[in-house]
Amino acid sequence: MNRRRSVSLIESFNFAIEGIIHVLRTHRNMRIHFAAAVAVLVAALWVGVDRTELVALLLSITFVLVAEMVNSAIEAATDVATTSFDPLAKLAKDIAAGAVLIASINAVAVAYIVFSHELGRSTSSLLERIRDAPAEITIIALVLTVLIVIATKAWTGRGTPLHGGLPSGHAAVAFAAWMAVTYILSPGQHRFVVSTIVLILAFLVAQTRVEAGIHSALEVAYGGVLGALTTLVVFQLFFT
Repeated sequence: MNRRRSVSLIESFNFAIEGIIHVLRTHRNMRIHFAAAVAVLVAALWVGVDRTELVALLLSITFVLVAEMVNSAIEAATDVATTSFDPLAKLAKDIAAGAVLIASINAVAVAYIVFSHELGRSTSSLLERIRDAPAEITIIALVLTVLIVIATKAWTGRGTPLHGGLPSGHAAVAFAAWMAVTYILSPGQHRFVVSTIVLILAFLVAQTRVEAGIHSALEVAYGGVLGALTTLVVFQLFFT
């Protein structure tokens, strides 16, 4: 008697990210929401939101993306279950689309409240808050890196999210973390030593992906450069 092979935790994550990439690749609305999420995060850096406002924006972005994915899943399941027009199938699709609309309206409202409040502050205090908020900048830089990695995988269509493909997400996040640590630490906090240690760890992460046969050297190099450059640009614009 054959038993169904149990799915490992890594495979579960891989299947989940594959679902995100599939929706991003095949649904125009998901690509629009994804681009809007990137734009909102960049704007959040520009105006210097505080932690509470950043949490509100991240929750709103997540709410919209999840609603769009659930809507896509319901549409696909309905199309498989019905071969002809069915009023109940149409109703299910309309309800799912309504959930996306509600999520989008909520996101717009949150964005308006956050940005209208922030834009009313003076430029000097704005820049001072940005300089004193490395944690927020780091979070946004890492989220942007992940979004760019997922978008690139969806565009190239190569490999799977956690097993190959261009670029290596592990390398991108590892080198993004190295760049963030380098910027956050001051010279008096042993910046060179700590930065060197984190850089070595990033290289080790990249090396394990190549040795395991999950990524090629080019895919790892591209991911490392992508993560480092994304974080560099973010910190260069908003932390110096």
